[in-house]
Amino acid sequence: MTHVESELTSQPECWTRVAAEAGGHGGALPAPGERVAIVGCGTSYFMGQSVAALREGAGQGETDAFAASEFPRGRSYDRVVALTRSGTTTEVLDLLGQLKGRIPTTAITADPRTPVMEAADDVVVLDYADERSVVQTRFATTALTLLRAHLGLRTDTAVADARTALTEPLPDGLVACTQFTFLGRGWTVGLANEAGLKMREASLSWTEAYPAMEYRHGPISVSTHSTATWMLGEAPEGLAEQVRGTGALWVDGGLDPLAELVRAQRLAVAVAAARGLDPDQPRHLTRSVVLTDS
Repeated sequence: MTHVESELTSQPECWTRVAAEAGGHGGALPAPGERVAIVGCGTSYFMGQSVAALREGAGQGETDAFAASEFPRGRSYDRVVALTRSGTTTEVLDLLGQLKGRIPTTAITADPRTPVMEAADDVVVLDYADERSVVQTRFATTALTLLRAHLGLRTDTAVADARTALTEPLPDGLVACTQFTFLGRGWTVGLANEAGLKMREASLSWTEAYPAMEYRHGPISVSTHSTATWMLGEAPEGLAEQVRGTGALWVDGGLDPLAELVRAQRLAVAVAAARGLDPDQPRHLTRSVVLTDS
């Protein structure tokens, strides 16, 4: 079993633990009414997109998500939350350094022995969700589960559905598809983006991700008998029938959307295996992007 397989199968236990601990981290996490920005890179950025939509949807305050390198430094926030598994990513550390003394910051990380511990004002360490694989799975979803629980949103259904996602077979014919599109709405747009990234990283697949209503505005033109379109969350009326009409495989996300992401992680590993790839060693990637002066 690869590291990524072992790690993705442990997600229900990680989510259960972090939800139980969420109350103890309340002082480090955004308070209701605060204007908040969530920042990260890659997977962490996409988790930030989901958190921002969930927080605004819960009526807890205006919330934006940015890639750390694209944070609008002239904009005012009550708190900036950085998601960083490694605690060493250059763009995140640079941003936290620039915000020091100006805007309160919180980092959610997996490694307490890294520079982010000093760079952020507050730190939440999820060391039990750390990973050996370059490809992120459980840390990102555990951080998102922490923030869902902090918002007062129930996570028990997600945990139960994740167990289902780990045991039910993938749809027939899905692994053999040549192109994969993931769709989301609201907070699940970030999950769709992350599902596409997992497929690219682990299996070198041609994948795309869009807000579901945007799919009709051009992207559906690539749909054909060898492609798959996967909906994370409730689909817009009529879209499933329209995609099936192209000959493409439609995957209806009936589980909690975060559990659907677990299914997509499994797909990435399965496609990698079918193509003779090692998902723990993605091409051109490292665990953390640490930039040095040339």
